[in-house]
Amino acid sequence: MVLIPENELAAMCREYGIEITHEEYALYERYISMVLEKNKVMNLTRITEPYDVSVKHILDSLIPFVYSPPFGRTADVGTGAGFPGAVMKIHAPSLDVTLIDSLRKRIDFLCEVSEATLPMECIHIRAEDAGRGELREQFDTVAARAVAALPVLCEYCLPLTKTGGKFIALKTPSEDAGECEALISELGGQVSLQKDYTLPDGEKRRLIVIEKVTSTPSRYPRKKIK
Repeated sequence: MVLIPENELAAMCREYGIEITHEEYALYERYISMVLEKNKVMNLTRITEPYDVSVKHILDSLIPFVYSPPFGRTADVGTGAGFPGAVMKIHAPSLDVTLIDSLRKRIDFLCEVSEATLPMECIHIRAEDAGRGELREQFDTVAARAVAALPVLCEYCLPLTKTGGKFIALKTPSEDAGECEALISELGGQVSLQKDYTLPDGEKRRLIVIEKVTSTPSRYPRKKIK
C-alpha cells in the first residue's frame, strides 16, 4: 500500500472541500508507486509512509483547488517528483500541465509518469533560464512548493506568468508575502490571497496567490538571485 485506503483519502479530502473519484485515486496510486520505486535509486522524496504521502503530497497539492484553482496552461516550477503539478493534472485532467526542473534525471522520470498516467509536458531547464526564453509569460497559472524562499520563487515564477494569470506558492507560515511586496510589485505582481491552513497531521501551511497585473521588466529574472 502506497496511500491510505481510498475511502479514507476521499473522506480526508472532503473535509477540505475536495472531491476525488475512484479513477483519480487509482491514478494517484500508480503515480506514487512509481515515485517510491524510483526513490530506491534516486532521491525524490523523504516522505514514504502511506499516511504522510497522502497528507503531505496528495492533499497539500490539492489545496489550491479550494481557494484559488489553477486554470489554463499551468507550470510547476522546481517540480522535483511532480508535486504539486502531477497531482493537479490527475485531479483536473483538463489542465495543460508543464513540469519544469533543472535535473535531467527527474525530468526523465516524470516523462515516464506522464506516459503512465496523464499527458504532461516535462521540460529540463533552470527556472531562471526558463523565464528569459520562449516560456516567458506563457502560463496562466504557475505553481511552486517549497523550492526556495518566497522572494526567489517570485523572481523565478512571475516572469513565466501571463498578465492576467497567477502564481500560486505553497509555503510555511514563516513566509509572508507582505515582506516582499515591493519586489512582487516590481515583478508585475499583486498579492491577492494569503491563506493559512492546517493539514490533518497538524502541520501548519500557507497558500499565497499573486496575481500578474503587468508585464515583468526584461531584467528579471536575474541570472544570479541573491
